[in-house]
Amino acid sequence: MKRKILIILIAIIIITSLICVLYTQRKQNRLPSAQLQSTANEIADTLVSQYDVASVQYALIDNSKFILSGSKSGSDGETITKDTMYGIGSVSKMYVSAASMMLVDRGLLDLDEPLVTYIPEFEMADQRYKQITPRMLLNHSSGISGTSFGNTFLFDDFNTEIHKDVLASLQTQNLKADPGEIAVYCNDGFTLLEILVERLSGMTFTEFINQNISQPLELKSTKTPLDEFDRTDLAKTYMPMYKEALPTDTISAIGAGGIYSTAEEMCRFGEVLMGKNSLLSKKSAKAMLNEEYKNGIWPEVDENFISYGLGWDSVHIYPLAGFNIQGAFKGGDTNLYHSAMIVVPKHNIAVAVNSSGGSSIYDIMFATQILQEWMKEEGIIKEIQPDKTFTPPVKVDMPADMQQYNGFYTASSGDSKTIEIKDGEFLMPSLLGGLVPEQKFVYVDDNLFKSEDGSTTVSFDQQKNENTYMKVSAYLTLPGVGQTYFAFYDSQRVKSISLDTAVSQAWEKRIGKDYLILTEKPSSQYFLIPLLPGKLMIDLENGYVSGAKIIDENNAVNMVQIPVMNGRDTTDYKFFKENNMEYLQMYNMTFVNKADIPPMNSDVTTTTIPENGYARWYQINENSADKIVTVKMPQNAAFAVYDENNTCISCSTVNGNGPVKLPANGYIGFFGNASDTFSIILR
Repeated sequence: MKRKILIILIAIIIITSLICVLYTQRKQNRLPSAQLQSTANEIADTLVSQYDVASVQYALIDNSKFILSGSKSGSDGETITKDTMYGIGSVSKMYVSAASMMLVDRGLLDLDEPLVTYIPEFEMADQRYKQITPRMLLNHSSGISGTSFGNTFLFDDFNTEIHKDVLASLQTQNLKADPGEIAVYCNDGFTLLEILVERLSGMTFTEFINQNISQPLELKSTKTPLDEFDRTDLAKTYMPMYKEALPTDTISAIGAGGIYSTAEEMCRFGEVLMGKNSLLSKKSAKAMLNEEYKNGIWPEVDENFISYGLGWDSVHIYPLAGFNIQGAFKGGDTNLYHSAMIVVPKHNIAVAVNSSGGSSIYDIMFATQILQEWMKEEGIIKEIQPDKTFTPPVKVDMPADMQQYNGFYTASSGDSKTIEIKDGEFLMPSLLGGLVPEQKFVYVDDNLFKSEDGSTTVSFDQQKNENTYMKVSAYLTLPGVGQTYFAFYDSQRVKSISLDTAVSQAWEKRIGKDYLILTEKPSSQYFLIPLLPGKLMIDLENGYVSGAKIIDENNAVNMVQIPVMNGRDTTDYKFFKENNMEYLQMYNMTFVNKADIPPMNSDVTTTTIPENGYARWYQINENSADKIVTVKMPQNAAFAVYDENNTCISCSTVNGNGPVKLPANGYIGFFGNASDTFSIILR
C-alpha cells in the first residue's frame, strides 16, 4: 500500500514538474495562444471590412518579450509587415513628454518653474501667460486656446517655420482660463514643449529623439519628418474622393503629432514610460502616471477615456480600472493616420495599435480587447470584461429645481443647443462626432437624465468657477471591435446676448456662407477640403458663433472654457473687407468669402500670388464651365479644382499637373509663394 502511495506521489511530482517546465518554457518563448491570435485577427478583419480602415497593425509586449505582432490590410492588397511605419499622431506627445522628463532627471528642468524662464520670447496678449509652467503644458491645464493650425498638416513637405509661427500666433491670443484651473486638450502646449526640449538640450527635437530614445533602444523605424528614410516604408493613406494613395502625411508640429513608428517599436518605447530601463528614471515614469486631472476642474470620474496624467490622455483607462489595475493610454489622430498605446506598469505590459483610416477610438478598443485576452491567459484577471448592455430608462418625476439648468449651451465646434426640459425630457443632438446619435433624454433620478437607448447619461455641473457645464457619460460600443467609456464636459452654459439691428444684419449675411482658406502652403492637406470645418454656426437669437460671443458687426470673442470632446480648440473671429472682398481671421489662418471671389473667364490667362502670399480663387461660371484647363506653374506651386458640392475633383499635389475639365458652378484655386505666376489655358 505504502509503495502504491509512493508511486502515486512520485507521479504527481513528475507531472507537476513537467507542467511547470512547459509553463516556464511558454513564458520564456512568450507564444500567443490560438485564442489571443484569433481575437486579434477577428478584430483586425472587422476594422478593414466594416469600419473604412485601409490597414491596421498591432503588437503586445510583456516583460520585453513580444507576445503578439500582426497586421491586416484592406482591398488594395497592400502588404503590411511589423516594419511598416505609420504616423502615430498625438501619441507623439508621449515622446516629447518623455524628453521633458529626461531633462528633469538631468536637473535641467523644473516642471513648476514659469515657462518664460526657459523660453523668454514666449508671450501672449493675456498677461496670465507668465504663470504657465511646463507641468501645465504636460497636463493640458495651461489655458491656451488649443491649436495653431496654419501650415501644420502637409503632404510630403515640412514647415521649417513652425516654431516661429506658433509663437507668433500665441502673441495675439488670450487665455480661456486661469493657468492650472481647467484641463482642456491643447496641441500648442506640446509644440512649446518641443521648443523647450531644444533650448535645454542644445539639439533639435529630432536629434534628441534619435540620440536619447531611438539609438539606445535600437529603434530603426521611429522617425520624424526631418529624418532621412524611405517614405515607401509608410503605410498607404487614402481619402474618399481619390482612388489612389495619397502623398506622405507630414505633420510639422512634431512634438504634438508628427512622429512615425511601428506598433512593435511603440511597445518598446512604452517600456521607457514604465521606467523599465535607464533612459527614464522610475521616479519620472511614476510622476507621469500621477492623477493630474484631479488638480483642476474635471468630472469626478476615475475610469475614463480622458483622465490626464503628464502627457497621458488617461491614467485610468477603461476597463482596467474596474480590475483595480492601472493602465495608462495615449491616442493619436492625424487627418489620415490613427494610433493608440496602453501601458500596464505593474505587469510590465504594453500594447499598441496603428491604422490608416478609422479612428484612435477604434484602435483603443482593439488594444483593450487583446490586452484583456492576454491578461486572462496570464492569470492577472479572471475574466474579460463583457461589453455592458443597456435597457431603455424608466422616467421618474423630476424635481422642480432641475429647471434651473435650462438655457443656452455652446461649444467651440458650434454644436450649440438650447436645453428646455419639459415633463422631465429634452432632445439632445448627436455627440462624439455622431458616434452617439441624436435622441431623447429622460429624468431617471439623482439629478441624471438617460438616453433612450440607456447608454448615455447627462447631468449638469455648476463648478467652483461659477460656470455650469453639461456633463456627458457615455459607453461607446462598436460591434466586433469593443467598448470604451467617456465622461466629459460637452458644453458650457452662457448668457444669451441681444444683438442690435445693425450687428444682427451684418452677421445674418454670413449665415450659410462658405469661406475658402488663403494662407496655407501649396502642399497643405487643407486644399483637399479648403473650406472652414463646416459652415459658421451663427446663432443670432442667442448672439453666438461657434462658442464665441458676437460683440459687433465684425468680431466675436471666445467664451467657452472646457468642452473637451466637442470643439476643444477655441478661437476669436475677426472679419474685415478689402477691395470689396470679405475676409475672416481665426486661429492663425485667413479665409475669404467664397461668394466674393471673381469669375474664371476666358480672358484670365495668368494669375499671380500677391505679396501677402494669399491663394488665388476663381468661380467657374457659364463662360468657363465644361472647358479644359491646363496650368503651367512654378515648382512647388499647386492648383486644385472643386465642384459645386465643394468636392475636390483634382489637386495637382495629389493628382499631378494634368488637364482638368472645369465643373459647372465649381471653383478653382491657385497656391504658391508670393509673386508666383500661373499660366492658364482654357479650351
